[in-house]
Order: sequence, then C-alpha cells, then structure tokens
Amino acid sequence: MTTLKVITADDERPARRFLTGLLKTCDDVEVVGEAASGEEAIALIEAERPHLALLDLQMPEIGGLDVVRRLPKAALPLVAFVTAFDDYAIEAFELNAIDYLLKPVQRQRLGDTLARARERIRLAEPADRRAAALASASLAYERSARRRYAERIPVRVRDAVIILPVRLIASVVAEGELLHVTTSNNEHYTITHRLHALESRLDPRRFVRLSRGILANIEMVARVSPMPGGTYIATLSNGQELQVSRIQSRALRDTLLKL
Repeated sequence: MTTLKVITADDERPARRFLTGLLKTCDDVEVVGEAASGEEAIALIEAERPHLALLDLQMPEIGGLDVVRRLPKAALPLVAFVTAFDDYAIEAFELNAIDYLLKPVQRQRLGDTLARARERIRLAEPADRRAAALASASLAYERSARRRYAERIPVRVRDAVIILPVRLIASVVAEGELLHVTTSNNEHYTITHRLHALESRLDPRRFVRLSRGILANIEMVARVSPMPGGTYIATLSNGQELQVSRIQSRALRDTLLKL
C-alpha cells in the first residue's frame, strides 16, 4: 500500500472541511469522501472501502459508535473517533487501543494517527480483533456515560437563571445554535447549545430523537399517527405535534410501538 484512503464524517461542515484540509496536506493520503451524517458515512464506507475512517463521535441520529455497529465486519475499516474533550470517551478508547482525535484536530496528532493506521495495515490486523476492540470500547464508554445523565439544566430568563428539572422537559427543537425547550406545561425557553451535546447528557431511556433536530420525552408521547412515506406525527401530552423523520420512525417503532 502506498496511498492511505481516508474518509471523514462530521455533521458540522466547518469541522469536516478543516479536517479534510489537514488530510490533503499529508503525504500519500487520499480523501475518498466526506459524510455529513452517520447514514452517509455507512454508505460511503461500504462504497469506497477506505483504509481509515475518521468519525465524529456525536452526530445526530447516527453517531460514530452507531456507524461502527451497523457496518458488517468485512467492510469495517480502521477507525479513529473525533471528539471534543470527553473523559469517558478517552478512557474507553485508550483502554481498548482505539485511536481518537480531539477537536480542534492538530496536524501533528493527525500525523500520529495516520502512522498508526499504516502500521496496523502492515501488520495485517484481523478484522475480528478490530471489531472486538471497537465493541469493547463502545460498551465501556456507554457504561461510564450512564453515570453522568443530567437531572437539571440551567436556562436563562432575562437576568435570572432557572434550574429546570429534566423530567419536566417535553421536547427540544434545534434551530441552528439555538435550542427551543418546551415543558410539560407548555413553558418555552431558549438556550444556546448543540443538540447532540445536550442529547449526550440526557438519559436515552427518557428521551428519543424524532428527527435530526428534535428530541422528545418518551413518557410524554401520547399518540403516534402514521403519515405517507413511512413517517409519523408524534403528539405529546402537552398538545405539541412533532414530525418524525423516516430514519427515526424505525427507531420509534422499536421504542414505543412494540408490545
């Protein structure tokens, strides 16, 4: 092998373009594709069969760990996860010899990752061993992350900060960098935060993603109405009606619509 084929996946375009730009300055590296979502990453990996995939750990709907889970072993490339500083992720990856890059990615650190990938290819690391290490890292990360789910979030109202219990949140709807939070009593708050960052702090047993930009409290989903094209409208107990994307409709069926 003379050229290392690499793909990048990140839902934030500036971060993705920055990483791709760094890769293009590295010798004997070919960027064979960019993905803006986990679903695109899966399709790209299966189509291009890269040597290395640089996956954002937290992407809407399908994050980096889910990408790895959904790929058949035969299509699984070497993986390095890209993440903001996260003690739980770093500990899990280091324990299982999984490479990671911290945002903002530094060129020297990226070079180290590329060198390690070349060495693992030279040693012909078995796919089964690679898959087992990724599965162990995923399990360790999720076990650690369960201990840090938020019970309250701070929201600013004029000059005051309200401490809002998470159990009262009915939905969170993203609008760019803004998140619109609606409570069970139809109170409305707006905070500046990334949806996937907030989602990582919320217990997935309580909250389900309805689409790329919408989270809902599972206990407040009162009715689910099928729509043309395999989508749904979810009606919450506070009267809110929220669109469910086609991708998340499958997850919703598994979460709520099975006895």
